[in-house]
Amino acid sequence: MKIKKLIKYLVLSFLSLAGLLVIVSSVLYLTADMKQPVIDLDALPAYSLIKTDSLRTYGPNHLRQGKSGLWEISLQGNPAERGVAFGKLAEDLLHYQEEVFVDQIRQIIPSDSYLKFLRFFLVLFNRNLGDYIPEEYRTEIYGISLSCSHEYDAIGTPYERQLNYHAAHDIGHAMQDYMLVGCSSFGIWGDESADSTLLIGRNFDFYVGDDFARNKLVSFYRPADGYCFASVGWAGMTGVLSGMNEAGLTVTINAAKSTMPVSAAMPISLLAREILQYASTIDEAYAIAKRYKTFVAESLLIGSAKDGKAAIIEKSTDKIALFHSSSNRIICTNHYQSDTFKEDVRNQENIATSDSPYRYARLDELLNENTPLDVSGAASILRNRFGKGGKDIGLANEKAINQFIAHHSVIFEPGKRLMWVSASPWQLGEYVAYDLDKIFNAPSGTGELFADSLSLPADTFLSSPVYRHLLTYRELVKEIRHSIGEGIPIDRDVTGELTDSNPELYYAWQLAGDYYHAFGKKDKAVACWQIALTKEIPREEERIALEKRIKN
Repeated sequence: MKIKKLIKYLVLSFLSLAGLLVIVSSVLYLTADMKQPVIDLDALPAYSLIKTDSLRTYGPNHLRQGKSGLWEISLQGNPAERGVAFGKLAEDLLHYQEEVFVDQIRQIIPSDSYLKFLRFFLVLFNRNLGDYIPEEYRTEIYGISLSCSHEYDAIGTPYERQLNYHAAHDIGHAMQDYMLVGCSSFGIWGDESADSTLLIGRNFDFYVGDDFARNKLVSFYRPADGYCFASVGWAGMTGVLSGMNEAGLTVTINAAKSTMPVSAAMPISLLAREILQYASTIDEAYAIAKRYKTFVAESLLIGSAKDGKAAIIEKSTDKIALFHSSSNRIICTNHYQSDTFKEDVRNQENIATSDSPYRYARLDELLNENTPLDVSGAASILRNRFGKGGKDIGLANEKAINQFIAHHSVIFEPGKRLMWVSASPWQLGEYVAYDLDKIFNAPSGTGELFADSLSLPADTFLSSPVYRHLLTYRELVKEIRHSIGEGIPIDRDVTGELTDSNPELYYAWQLAGDYYHAFGKKDKAVACWQIALTKEIPREEERIALEKRIKN
């Protein structure tokens, strides 16, 4: 009898606790407030959207796609004016970008009921997100959202979705362990620079599929408050990933080792946006960064024409530091370097087990070989696909500076207000030049924004047989993963094709082994995995996992 009473008590307690959780979750969901602004559309200037084959205009704002394939948008005015103009000009790009992003989500969560649960979770998680984002940026995002589709209202209203997408970018950075992020950047000045002025290069290796990076957008802002600035991203991204302002201040963001976010905070790209819009020196940038709690750990490489050098703001969820180099160069990959984080357990783990220190050493090596450095030399470093000592470590290895996944690559000369943005594919296409002094000092117009005479040509690698091998490898990876997932073998020697296309890459051999294992050929699987262990493997955990699979 006592046992029955105990079981009854435990069951009732569990049901009561479950019921309480449901009630609490429901109350939190119903009281969530994303701080949606109110825009008086009647008070905004009345413009007509005018479209031609190559140009779209909305009052003084315009959007065009250049011959390089890069999209260029020019915006001005107060937050509401900028946001509404952005939405009007780029409605189709916004829909495409969201469609690609949601398709990626649907590959992971194909069920509509689970998508509805995802909305419930997002509202709970980001219920106070609006409290952390300045009204200026919430207003701009809301203005953009007025042109967004209602096709995806199952996961939020257009405003909620656009706000959440900025947070999703941070969650992607937090998932560094899952190979979404591996950015590399550097700055040189003084005797390291060909003309002694500050030069900065960066690869933004944020990968959400090739389609996501198809429409790169270079944005030129003339805000009512703050500095004019340019940044590189995609439609709907009002935050800054890589950018420079009219004062010659640059910001680029690099993910660091971070825990998964547990509550809302300031998205890192919007913090970078505020720095770019309102700071002109490294100290001013640092003062802004200290004001905000952020989702995740991040390094912000700040270049300053006024200071004549670059520094790194290292920021975690609970600490912040400003790191200055002791030489005329600074390198930023995905680990911290300051004394503040020297004893940080997660940073130590990151240094010990990730590919970040390897890429740091490789950048240092390439800078030693190429200094004093000019813009062309910076481009060659950002395009470099080899490992330390020029070793062939396979195409698309995460230890390489060029991993063939970059959303974009950028070079800055802050003192001259010049920036170069890579056209597709990755950083192999033309580096398109932009002269910010000419752009922002000229009357607002619809003329070409790029400086054709200063642009750098596409990499000759694009016409090589090795590039064709890379494309073959990427297609084979998709085919083999699909075959394994569906449990249907391919009726040809697909593993031979795979390893022939990329023989020095560990993952080609690992995936070949995975394929054999999936279809019961264990001896061949082990043989491939053993070859993979002889290659350059980016992360220690990947090596350990392979060794365990062979042993088992």
